[in-house]
Amino acid sequence: MPSSVRLTFTDPYEYQSSISSSGVRVVLTRRGEFQAKLTRIALHRVHVASGCQSVASVAHIAVPTNRNVFFFLADFQQAATTLGGVEFRPGDIASALGCEYHHRGVGNARWSFISLEPEDLTAFGRALVGREVRLPAVTQILRPPPGLASQLLRLQKAATDLATSDPGILAHPAVAKAIEQALARATIACLTERAAAENVRRRRPQMAIMRRFERILEANPDKPLYITDVCTAIGVTDRTLRLHCQYHLGMNPQRYLWLRRMHLVRRALAVADGTVETVTAIANDHGFGELGRFAVSYRRLYGEAPSVTLRRPPDSRGAIEIGRANHLISDSA
Repeated sequence: MPSSVRLTFTDPYEYQSSISSSGVRVVLTRRGEFQAKLTRIALHRVHVASGCQSVASVAHIAVPTNRNVFFFLADFQQAATTLGGVEFRPGDIASALGCEYHHRGVGNARWSFISLEPEDLTAFGRALVGREVRLPAVTQILRPPPGLASQLLRLQKAATDLATSDPGILAHPAVAKAIEQALARATIACLTERAAAENVRRRRPQMAIMRRFERILEANPDKPLYITDVCTAIGVTDRTLRLHCQYHLGMNPQRYLWLRRMHLVRRALAVADGTVETVTAIANDHGFGELGRFAVSYRRLYGEAPSVTLRRPPDSRGAIEIGRANHLISDSA
């Protein structure tokens, strides 16, 4: 049954787990108070997710093999970002199926993606342009004509606005089908009448090393990691890993792992019982031995002392549902 949900977040961990059922990991790269909003819409065959976040980040996205995902920036006025090491501009569309990529986003960015099963993409292609539309299992950046990209953004915004202002209307089968048909038509037009398509894989260092790097992070979700251990586990030199991280993440691996440790310790402080645990113990557990230096870095990154995070009530963090129709979407990507 068609449905929608709208959420707001102050915790990046809750945010990343709610974006989709595929693997998404977000690491914040700039200081500031994190706030994000997410709207998810499940129609009959087409799913839509739209979001915005206040702080710049690097996101690792693993797209499943059973969904074609089309990712784009949802505001023509916002700054360009970087996807797979390549500049990603408003009006571009990233097509992905069963692959992985890194997206370096800016603060106050708005984004959206449309997803559907490969069989449905094929069926829509036959109906709308008289031929099958099949996309390779690689990440591509598509640059459709501006008019078609604008049309897709307008339809996505209209669907999101409707889900926000009157979410119950999407439960009406005829309304849901009309929205779905319009989105499918605009998506197929962008895929088949594009001015240019760029296969990101051909323009970047091989993803294999970054894939192994991400697997190490996935296998140790709550454990601090260090360069020597990571290089040994991956089987590459520090220089090789540094070159790949600079290209895909926009920073060296030391900085990325440090940011990751800071986010882990922030998460631990946020969920800890402040009457039992201490900042010192939690910081030490995450490899921060000099409490004074840690506290200064923490305040610079998050705008508050670690003790403030520890004392904050747990129920003041996480996701708040602010709109809903029928049921939560369990697989929006």
